[in-house]
Amino acid sequence: MPALLLLTATGFSGFAALLPTVPLRAVHGGADAAGAGSVNAVLMLCTVLAQTLVPTAIRRLGWRTTLVCGMVLLGVPALPHLLTADLGALLGLAAVRGLGFGVLTVCGATAVAELVEPARRGKAVGAYGLAIAGPQFILISTAPWVAENLGFGFVFAIGALPLLSIPPALRLARRLDGHPAEAEDPPHREPVAGGHAGYLPLLPPMLLLLGVTTAGGALITFAPQMSSDPTATLAGLLLLTGTAAVSRWRFGSLADRYGTRPFRWPLVLGTALGLALTAWAVASPEATGVVPLLAGAALVGVSYGGLQNLTLVDAFAAVGPRSSGVASAVWNIGFDAGMGLGALLVGHLATGTSFSLALLATAALSLATLPLALARRRGTAPAV
Repeated sequence: MPALLLLTATGFSGFAALLPTVPLRAVHGGADAAGAGSVNAVLMLCTVLAQTLVPTAIRRLGWRTTLVCGMVLLGVPALPHLLTADLGALLGLAAVRGLGFGVLTVCGATAVAELVEPARRGKAVGAYGLAIAGPQFILISTAPWVAENLGFGFVFAIGALPLLSIPPALRLARRLDGHPAEAEDPPHREPVAGGHAGYLPLLPPMLLLLGVTTAGGALITFAPQMSSDPTATLAGLLLLTGTAAVSRWRFGSLADRYGTRPFRWPLVLGTALGLALTAWAVASPEATGVVPLLAGAALVGVSYGGLQNLTLVDAFAAVGPRSSGVASAVWNIGFDAGMGLGALLVGHLATGTSFSLALLATAALSLATLPLALARRRGTAPAV
């Protein structure tokens, strides 16, 4: 677990630093909101494509080769951002980074399931989530300010930090390459009884996660552009990522004790309400409402972090221990598809209408997942 947490924190530091900064770089190069949003949409599309292949890569290449290749793909493209602000080049670099990020996300979540027994898995998912959310708390909120005030070069150097993940990746791989079951190839082995229908239990947590990460992706990508108050933007991103970090960590213990169902539906409502408050805050392009912006960011942050934890616990419980790689891949597809959808949806809607209306549409999309939050899941009762 220490090697996994160090690998995760370092890898996500590079990812988090570039997530709001590269769209800002695109705007500096002349792109509109739709073009800026397409950067993170391409990033997440390639992430999802990679995630479908990671279980196969682990089975055929081993953890060592898969992890090292992933960290190289994630870290190396950060530095060429210094040379250009052209949208086409930024999209190409985002595609490469997405492949590396897909490796990091699936391998990390799968490793949690391999290293920790089910009775303590919620707590382990919480620690893993904190290693993800901690860097996001610091870097997503401050990276745009650093880029604007100190220069993009500082941020792009931080974006190369995944290269420092290689030593802990090698240490983790030495442990996991001895496990025969964690790298199953979905096309060759079904995750649960019932053939391909066995994937159906993973659909509700994936869609529930997609709803909240669409909200998170929208705010993270466009917060520097939708607000007229840079200080409020910084404070809002700090609240979003800070509450997400604490929420993702603490909900692990709660899920172990009480199960996930009592917490899912309030967090869905919190997502929709937080987006509605943010839409109200940015209704006037010249005068951002600071109080509703901060309140909205905090509400979305709590839901964004909490539902990440709860849906991952649900995904592992849905398929059983021998298909943790499949559960991890499907969960990560839901996460990153939501992040990309948030960037793409809000970017295009805001170009044609306004950020306020785009956020309200995203709130409606999140609220549509409420029936999934209320449904019972198999295998998600609290541990005894």
